[in-house]
Amino acid sequence: MKRTLLGAALAAALLAAGTPAAPASATAPAPAGPALAADWQPPLRTQGRYIVDANGDRFKLKSANWHGAQGSWTGSGDRADPANHNAGEKSDQMPLGLDRAPIATILSDFHALGINSVRLPFSNEMVHDQRPVPDAAVAANPQLRGRTPLQVLDAVISATTAEGFAVVLNNHTNTSRWCCGLDGNERWNTSQSTAQWEDDWLFMARRYGENKRVVGADLYNEVRRTITDDANWGWGDSHDWWTATQRLGDRILTEANPDLLVVVEGINWQGIPTDITPHWRPTLEPARTLSHTLVASDKLVYSAHFYGYTGPNHTGATGTGETHDRRYQELSRDELFATLRRQAFFVAADTGRHYTAPVWISEFGIGADETNPQARAWFGNFVDYLVANDTDFAYWPLVGFTGHGRWKLLDYDTEGRRSGILDGDDWRAADWRRLVTAPALTGPVPAAETWDMLNLDHADAVQSLRTRAGGDWDPGARKGVCPDGQRLVGLAHRDGRGLCTDAGAARLADPAGGSTVVTDERYVKEGDWAGGYTKLQCPRDRFMTGYSVRGQAVSAVLCAAASRALPVTGRTVWFDRGDNRPAGEPGGEFAQGNYKGQCATGEYAAGIAFTGAWAKGKTPDALLCRTL
Repeated sequence: MKRTLLGAALAAALLAAGTPAAPASATAPAPAGPALAADWQPPLRTQGRYIVDANGDRFKLKSANWHGAQGSWTGSGDRADPANHNAGEKSDQMPLGLDRAPIATILSDFHALGINSVRLPFSNEMVHDQRPVPDAAVAANPQLRGRTPLQVLDAVISATTAEGFAVVLNNHTNTSRWCCGLDGNERWNTSQSTAQWEDDWLFMARRYGENKRVVGADLYNEVRRTITDDANWGWGDSHDWWTATQRLGDRILTEANPDLLVVVEGINWQGIPTDITPHWRPTLEPARTLSHTLVASDKLVYSAHFYGYTGPNHTGATGTGETHDRRYQELSRDELFATLRRQAFFVAADTGRHYTAPVWISEFGIGADETNPQARAWFGNFVDYLVANDTDFAYWPLVGFTGHGRWKLLDYDTEGRRSGILDGDDWRAADWRRLVTAPALTGPVPAAETWDMLNLDHADAVQSLRTRAGGDWDPGARKGVCPDGQRLVGLAHRDGRGLCTDAGAARLADPAGGSTVVTDERYVKEGDWAGGYTKLQCPRDRFMTGYSVRGQAVSAVLCAAASRALPVTGRTVWFDRGDNRPAGEPGGEFAQGNYKGQCATGEYAAGIAFTGAWAKGKTPDALLCRTL
């Protein structure tokens, strides 16, 4: 439950940022759990809009959030009220309920709920805290006495995965406290450096690398505005969420744990929420024109959060200065569905686009004590939409305490007695049962075409592991290279955006063939396909997988060896004076505001033409597209 105080707090001074604890000393990796007996096989990957297991079978994330390790409220002594989100109490920094029920009992109740996976929030402060947890905090699990919060998390993860659940780690906050207001945790680097954030993630990814049922890294929670500035999506500065997640996702996959799914949440809030200033909840809308392309392009999952009391232009707060725009629960059913699709669900609904990926609604929820008819109707409508779209989900939260609000699904009192959605009268129960038992795609997932974009706006986009291993193939230039298994089919006239795909030729590259860097016209041998222009063309039986630019000027092309002989018949696709793309624009908008050229799905790009005059910028003007 994330009732942000952003609107009210903008009238006050920004709270002083906390200082993370000193780095923990090197710790041996946590051991993997015992042999697991579940009906899915890790690791997980993506195929189009679906998550699949190692056998290629659908694995739908039917999840809930077991929070507490990020710092919510102190469990053992009931010393803080979660309704007061600025209470400032330190939590015991562990998943809730360990003082009241044995882990085995809690996990048995998770099974009864019908979930198959757990989103497990943590804070960076928790990772570094070397103090043992209070004995009272683990009263129902005395085997955990004397352990640090991270060691308790180790035990929880080991037990949870041993029961067959998948675990997605979620970096929820920098400092250990409730989320999400003006609290020093607005961005991944508000209370700490980006370098520390990356280091902590690499540490966590390695720590659980042997436990293959730890399946995902949810990089940061509800990125939002500070008093003075917004996070952005693609500006290239220190507040750029797209750049931060692109870089960290690649580092996790190449340096720490290649098996993890990389989960990127949309931006939760931008702008100052008053009635006279622009403000909105971007969520995943920026991905429509600037998506992520990871070095393993089948590891990306997008996520978003929705609560009825928030809205597309409403933080959910009720304090002075809050916008009076409608909340999600105040929209009609049709308006709600249209808004949900626009803000997030389009990512999975639109197939054959560079942004096509699974969408995980990693937080939504409502109180069992909710009496507002609009709020109750919203929950039913939202569940309807999740069911109709066969969407991966994670309810917030799993576990809570008696007297601490009734949003949780499970409740344990001081004697360990359970109450909640599995017991007694809970109006949410019918919707919950409908959600977890809804018909869904199961079994093998059909192969899907992959489309990915390359973004050279501010830096290299070398997304091929093979090319990375070969070193810098054009020093000093900005370089874009498609992920292994894909070919370049589209290019922008300016700024270096590109489009990659495996559509029509999934295994075109010869794994042993190597690459050729082309910087002149020596391979132009089948006729002048762009008279008066300089042409960089691949040798016979090679196709373009990459390109480089210096400023706006073409510098070189990178050509991969094909696994078979390639035809040389083709055509010139000009894009110096307008877009020139196939009907339907497969792959989606990859260079908004720029002219673009694109080969057809049944073609490969064999060369780039550009003007030789520096005065004209030497920008790419045409592609040589040849039949596959």
